[in-house]
Amino acid sequence: MRVILNADIEKLGKLGDIVEVKPGYARNYLFPRELALKPTKHNLDLLEVKKKKVQKKLEIEKLSALEQKQKIEEITLTIEKKAGEKDTLFGSVTTSEIEKMLEEMGVTIERRKLHLEEPIKRLGSYSCKVKLFEDIEAEFKIEVVKEGEEEIESESESESESEQQ
Repeated sequence: MRVILNADIEKLGKLGDIVEVKPGYARNYLFPRELALKPTKHNLDLLEVKKKKVQKKLEIEKLSALEQKQKIEEITLTIEKKAGEKDTLFGSVTTSEIEKMLEEMGVTIERRKLHLEEPIKRLGSYSCKVKLFEDIEAEFKIEVVKEGEEEIESESESESESEQQ
């Protein structure tokens, strides 16, 4: 049975595609959920209008994703965590922690869109990728430091500066 897709469906097609599906799948799943329409002249005309609206919306989303990409790539997160002697963290840095810190900085990103190459379980520098749009990804740096160590470093820097003067 041929149907016109009314929405993007993974592994089947995109909005407006005319695809061949089994009659039971169309009758019991696609039609009741309004994911597909019968390929009539009227439905084709309606779909063209809907396609144009969706296209404009996607262009706007893409532009906002590009702007957000520039903001994100300038960010370097510094996370303080308790660590053992061999720079191993007690626990790990999670995507929900990263999401909260980004939100505090004024950048709202769902944690599902954050992608770490490996779990962060040691002190050091890491990079995190964010999928903003279909083909737009941003990357920012994460510095994991020992809790209380940052304060000690800044005190020693200020002491060395005062000794030089």
